[in-house]
Amino acid sequence: MPILTRLVPAPLTVDIRPGALDDLTTLLSDRRVSTSGRLAVAVSTGSGARLRERLAPAMPDAEWFGVDGGSLAAAVDLADRMGAGNYDAVVGIGGGRVLDATKYAAARVGLPVVAVATNLAHDGIASPVSILDNDKGRGSYGVPTPIALIVDLAVIREAPKRFVRSGIGEALSNLSSVADWELSARETGEAFDGLAAAFSRTAGESLLYRPDTVEDNPFLVALTEGLVLSGIAMSVTGTSRPCSGGCHEISHAIDLLFPERDGLHGEQVGLGAAFCTYLRGDRGLADRLAASLDRHQLPVVPEQLGLTADEFVDVLEFAPSTRPGRYTILEHLGLGRDALRDAVADYVDTYSG
Repeated sequence: MPILTRLVPAPLTVDIRPGALDDLTTLLSDRRVSTSGRLAVAVSTGSGARLRERLAPAMPDAEWFGVDGGSLAAAVDLADRMGAGNYDAVVGIGGGRVLDATKYAAARVGLPVVAVATNLAHDGIASPVSILDNDKGRGSYGVPTPIALIVDLAVIREAPKRFVRSGIGEALSNLSSVADWELSARETGEAFDGLAAAFSRTAGESLLYRPDTVEDNPFLVALTEGLVLSGIAMSVTGTSRPCSGGCHEISHAIDLLFPERDGLHGEQVGLGAAFCTYLRGDRGLADRLAASLDRHQLPVVPEQLGLTADEFVDVLEFAPSTRPGRYTILEHLGLGRDALRDAVADYVDTYSG
């Protein structure tokens, strides 16, 4: 009997613990990522630059490159600078924007990526997608999955707590994203992948009921593992679909309509997930999402993102246009402005205070 199965792209190594960064060179050598030590190391100008001072003495044959933000232009510039060298792999050290630029640049020059996350703000740390700013706002670009992920919990604790909490919103939003995907499969016949959905849903549910917080190492491990599962879910399908639904359309709309607001991606998609779940009529899950967001000091209502009710209605009207062809609860209901205003008022009345 033939064994029919499929290969799922995933990192060779996921190392999550205090002090993991101290063993970076050993990991690269033992896993045959780089036995020569010839590495291109991409770092941010913030936490990554400080880590350079710590790591450079143990990596004498590495060449270091600064990354100026998370734009497509910065990623292309990084690729151009790395293209002149001869390296075994690229090591990206920093937050999500630096890692996204590094993944894109490495794909352009044909090198594997080792991701060293300095915060847990979103699920890009182990995903096959780079989110980069471009001339039209922000775009998603397919890239290979990192071959290794290193998360030193001592380094994570140095990041602002807000950035770590943002990752919670990102993971929780998977529950709404999968529900939107199931809705689309029923209504439009869109292909649905149960394995990808299982990875994505598990990432969200693994945090939804935990009593601990970002102050606790076991919670940080669970959060990191959830973000890794999200990345694998996207690798299974080759798209962001398992982890991106109406909640992400809402976040993209906020970025485009109100770029001066300082909401983090995970904060925005977390609120978007709670609202979309409420719209979907799943009051039990909406209550649990809102309670979890509130317990972790994440926004639950638009005012906490600096948006008035009318501005949030503007966001909801614009949101479907941010991902043409994607079918979510927003497209399914197709609510007009008056109905959206009523829905926002009901949601705010339910979860304010």
